Amino acid sequence: MVLAKRTVTQCRHNILVYCYSIAMKDKQTVLVVDDEVKILNLIKSYLEMNGYAALCAQDGGEGLRLFERHTVSLILLDLMLPDFSGEEFCKKVRQTSDVPIIMITAKVDEESVIRGLKLGADDYVCKPFSPRQLMARAGAVLRRESGRKPEGGLLVYGDLTLDMEKRIVSKNGEAIPLTRDEYNILSLFMSHQAKIFTRDEILEAVKGNGYDGFDRSVDSHIKRIRAKIGDDPKTPAYILTVYGMGYRLGDST
Repeated sequence: MVLAKRTVTQCRHNILVYCYSIAMKDKQTVLVVDDEVKILNLIKSYLEMNGYAALCAQDGGEGLRLFERHTVSLILLDLMLPDFSGEEFCKKVRQTSDVPIIMITAKVDEESVIRGLKLGADDYVCKPFSPRQLMARAGAVLRRESGRKPEGGLLVYGDLTLDMEKRIVSKNGEAIPLTRDEYNILSLFMSHQAKIFTRDEILEAVKGNGYDGFDRSVDSHIKRIRAKIGDDPKTPAYILTVYGMGYRLGDST
């Protein structure tokens, strides 16, 4: 009798798990990493009300384990975690993935925000925040990602080749590891060779309309791209600084 009851209970559990997995199949999953339980529960509720599936972690270690086990469409990341910093979490994720990351931070100074963006975060929201505003930003980031469908074909400039289908950049046949933002900026330049782009235009093209970013973050991206493709900033052969205006693809001659 006891064995029969256990069997029935296990069957019910399996059915519930199956039904849950079916319900979650077509939903985008958002990973929330924050050590404050009230904030976790609040964000989880709003995510589910807006049609997302939510995974919650109270520290960086748990967050990384969930990230490794599940397919995640977006990460909402607190920068002040009990085991290690949100910046360190972001750095670890960026080693293997370009999943969008929105920082949730009480650090409102510009340097902290720029540091997070340099590490690969896509957007930021300052505490205390409006849950509706957070959902709007999350939706905007996810829409931008779903709208970025690579086109077939290759873009070539000198010894640089950009494969738009595979999203791979190579120099003389050797692949160059770029972050998503670095790839998107270089793709923008190589798609419109010789066109001058202002910093605002670069931010808009990479992050989307209405992105509240900083000009200096563009300069940081350009500096890293130049270092990775072997471009001397004093005598550039690829990305040229057009003083007072912005950047373009082309040498300094």
